Amino acid sequence: MTLSLFDLSGRRALVTGSSQGIGLALARGLAGAGAGVVLNGRDRSKLEIAAAEIPGAHRLAFDAADHAAARAAIDGFEARIGPIDILVNNAGMQFRGPLEDFPEDAFQRLLQTNIASVFNVGQACARHMIARKSGKIINIASVQTALARPGIAPYTATKGAVGNLTKGMATDWAQHGLQVNAIAPGYFETPLNAALVADAAFSAWLEKRTPAGRWGKVEELVGACVFLASNASSFVNGHVLYVDGGITASL
Repeated sequence: MTLSLFDLSGRRALVTGSSQGIGLALARGLAGAGAGVVLNGRDRSKLEIAAAEIPGAHRLAFDAADHAAARAAIDGFEARIGPIDILVNNAGMQFRGPLEDFPEDAFQRLLQTNIASVFNVGQACARHMIARKSGKIINIASVQTALARPGIAPYTATKGAVGNLTKGMATDWAQHGLQVNAIAPGYFETPLNAALVADAAFSAWLEKRTPAGRWGKVEELVGACVFLASNASSFVNGHVLYVDGGITASL
């Protein structure tokens, strides 16, 4: 009985930005829990490669930062294939640089990719979920939702916004039967962090700063995602779940 709370059989999950990294790992994990998976990204060739790893996965190529494109893609998928029961808003980007010299165009790209995409895809899916009185939305936040680090102030701002947008979505949509929560990863070995992983000095600092003493592995995010996507979290709403090796718990 208890394990059945985590069973996702018969449900379909859309994971944005899932051609690599955290998104692909979460898509694999949701499929392993029984869900049908819809992979998303802008690069169709990357999606094809990723889909080969997950039998039966659908591919839905669109730019999550484009409101009209996201709405058209999701409405079209629901009409042609069927409902999206679970949404994981994972699409995101990073740009590092001193705040006083930070390029304005890079700042705008961060806003569109990291915040607007959550609104765009979240709204498009929620319209259908509300009609069904059921749905799960999981937004990918960050340890930077709570903490700042030099050189990434705009990224920190976007991830703080994701945390509060999650709370706002839950506040508006819980009455319609939706649960909206966020996962806030700490430092994980991903393509987005490749430069930091390769930086011996940074890795040494991180291992000392993190109580667990190491980088996270993307597979370690799967349990949190399955929990928030399943019936096990039926009364969890507007929560930001930090999966960070203890870094936000310690000075």
